[in-house]
Amino acid sequence: MFEGFSKETIDFMWNLRFNNEKVWFEANKDEFKRVFQEPMKALALEVYEKINADFGKYGFIYKVSRIYKDARRVKGGEPYRTNLWFCIEKPSEEWTSTPVFWFELAPENWSYGLGYYSALPKTLAKLRVRIDKNPKAFEKLIAPIGKQDEFILEGPDYSRKKEAPTVATAEWYNKKTFALIHDNPISEELFSRSLVERLIKGYTFLMTFYDYFITLDSDPDPDKPE
Repeated sequence: MFEGFSKETIDFMWNLRFNNEKVWFEANKDEFKRVFQEPMKALALEVYEKINADFGKYGFIYKVSRIYKDARRVKGGEPYRTNLWFCIEKPSEEWTSTPVFWFELAPENWSYGLGYYSALPKTLAKLRVRIDKNPKAFEKLIAPIGKQDEFILEGPDYSRKKEAPTVATAEWYNKKTFALIHDNPISEELFSRSLVERLIKGYTFLMTFYDYFITLDSDPDPDKPE
């Protein structure tokens, strides 16, 4: 059961940032497991079990990131991540182009939400086709976003603006990839069980959007995918 992260968790992340080398990490590996890895795994499991129980039709799995960077990307740089995250998703070989729920803890902040690491151009083209066909339906889908202050839409825009069918859909219509995200500085909530309920409540709110986005892959390919 997740009992909260600790001030030691934050201290460890900062210490690792300034001592990102094998000798230091190996000497502090037990601390890493105790104050960082184990509570992250406990949080991931507890949130996953609740979400999967409520939305079992999706066949979710969960994953917790490794502290070790991909060896191909180190090449004399820093070998360890100073942040950890977990994600809840449907099994997929191409997880970067599939919508996922995530939580991430870094030295300066924590965040969670729903989105794509890098949506495929074809996926965004399919989204635009849906919006074109029924902009009112999409406006109804996104209306709750404007009535809350937990999540905001983020993601890079196309350099050349695309003409959306309505003003309300324009922000989504012009995203190259996107996420609905909550970003928070380090706060006391991290150190208590209240974080569990906040994540579950947030993911539950986002499930309607997940249901919409996960079905995009089954739409016909656009005539002229980018």
